[in-house]
Amino acid sequence: MPTPEEVPQLVPPRGGVVWRYAGDARLLVASGYALLLQVGHPTVGAGVSQFSSFKQDPWGRLFRTLDYTYSMAYGGPELAAEIGRRVRDMHKGIKGVRPDGERYHALEPEAYAWVHATLADAIVRAHHLFGRRLEGADLATFWEEWRRSGRLIGVRERDLPGTWGEFRDYFDDMVEHRLVDNEAVQDVLDAIRRPAPPPIPLMREGVWRLLSLPSARTLWLTTAGLLPPVLRARFGIPWSARDERRLRALAAASRAATPLMPKALLVTGPAYLRWRRKAIERGEVANPERAPGRAASAAAA
Repeated sequence: MPTPEEVPQLVPPRGGVVWRYAGDARLLVASGYALLLQVGHPTVGAGVSQFSSFKQDPWGRLFRTLDYTYSMAYGGPELAAEIGRRVRDMHKGIKGVRPDGERYHALEPEAYAWVHATLADAIVRAHHLFGRRLEGADLATFWEEWRRSGRLIGVRERDLPGTWGEFRDYFDDMVEHRLVDNEAVQDVLDAIRRPAPPPIPLMREGVWRLLSLPSARTLWLTTAGLLPPVLRARFGIPWSARDERRLRALAAASRAATPLMPKALLVTGPAYLRWRRKAIERGEVANPERAPGRAASAAAA
């Protein structure tokens, strides 16, 4: 973990590339994609299945994920350091035996770094399809800032590629040789197919089913469409030429809307943190004392 003196240099700078791109509201369509990449790793998947409250509280998991991501990117050194310590401490208790009989620990360097890496990939890939494409110097700087911020949660720099070009090779190798179908993957897919009602008073199941149908279809399309074809096949996700056309049309419309979007939707992090300030102060984010079994995976934090 970094020293207090190191923290200010690790936090993404205000107005920098991570600041400008990580809070785009359109990135929410990549939330399922990022989670599938994470739980596809055998260690992360086992930790989520055995320790996470994802199945019982998917909306809480979504809010806690946004709390964590936005705190690190937009919360400033003090909040980023606090959340980083919580995340690291949470993972100390996540250990057990995977379904294949291998023992695991959430702080295994490969698995721990992979979760941080998947968020960078999801941001870049979602922007490529739906938002403002990162290219050239901005893409290189984005990865430098994101890789450096991993130190806030204890990800060692040597466990992540040094450049974005090396990242692509690393990502492809992880997809090809390390990610597997497992219980957590199928739980995530079920949650996307049939999203649970949000914790809103008087929200009846039938009303929610009607309201959620369009957004659920969109999230399923974007989740499946963002996945590499090899993972769609491995996870048992059907994909047709019609699905591809629908995804491309949706992506083109989303990119075309960029000039019309207010700044508050392009950079949602600061406003979100103001809204969630009390929940974060109460310790609802990455708190080992409040999580099931005293711990939960960062993928479900």
